[in-house]
Amino acid sequence: MQTLERLSNFVSRYMAFFVILIAGISLFQPWTFKWTVPWITILLGIVMFGMGMTLRFADFKLVLQRPRDVFIGTVAQFGIMPLLAWGLAHAFSLPPELAAGVILVGTCPGGTSSNVMTYLARGDVALSVSMTMASTILAPIMTPLLTLWLAGQWIDIPAEKMMISIAQVVIAPILLGILINHFFERPVQKAVKVLPLISVVAIVLIVGGVVSANAGRIIETGALIMVVVMCHNLLGYSLGFLVAKLLGMNMAKVKAVSIEVGMQNSGLATSLALLHFGAAAAIPGALFSVWHNISGSLAANYLSSRMKKKNE
Repeated sequence: MQTLERLSNFVSRYMAFFVILIAGISLFQPWTFKWTVPWITILLGIVMFGMGMTLRFADFKLVLQRPRDVFIGTVAQFGIMPLLAWGLAHAFSLPPELAAGVILVGTCPGGTSSNVMTYLARGDVALSVSMTMASTILAPIMTPLLTLWLAGQWIDIPAEKMMISIAQVVIAPILLGILINHFFERPVQKAVKVLPLISVVAIVLIVGGVVSANAGRIIETGALIMVVVMCHNLLGYSLGFLVAKLLGMNMAKVKAVSIEVGMQNSGLATSLALLHFGAAAAIPGALFSVWHNISGSLAANYLSSRMKKKNE
């Protein structure tokens, strides 16, 4: 068990490296990870199940105890990132499927990686977790409706089917994980230390599958989409930081909001794109998965070293 825990810590620490490595292999040797494509939705469910096993029903009290902070962060999440995605899709004149994929990344809830990055940045982890929970709970409604509103001009958006998909792939696994943690807390707490290993492996396989399925298209348009993805992510950090600062939050909260807004559940975006829009629409989500792990680590290091946490 100790060996698995050490391996889990190692893999988690160098997750960005493994994501880049597998993405590179999948791009130039697509056959190596094409077999994972049919399993992408299940792999995302495994990640969400793991997230649920780290939560307790009591954790949801945090959302109610800090309504103003969570409200600000969640509105910023579902306001800044979708509109940024829509603006970038227009600014770069993206083809319909790629535009829909970028907007889908923007309309998805925050990702669990943001909680880790907020911790590394010495930010308000409780707020980050609360924002992730709040945006994830709202995702079955907000993600399809925002996608319909912003991407409907490019392609048909099956909003009702998306709601069902999100409930099945995100909400159900998280609730199952929470229930198992509630009824089997002692054995689950022993297993939790190994969960990051399982989650990282699942995320890496998702990225590998999407990149391998779209290798030719990525080589053709990858530079353009990568620029869009980078702009989307970095502007998300910046605007999240600015909004939180302007609303008078202390530095620990500002860090949490900034990272939470900038980092998306790109695995969900990838899965929804494959289910409802086609393989090309999954490219932005796959590239976002690669990039935001790099930028998140750099942002966390910068915020931790240059902007010490203040208790105001």
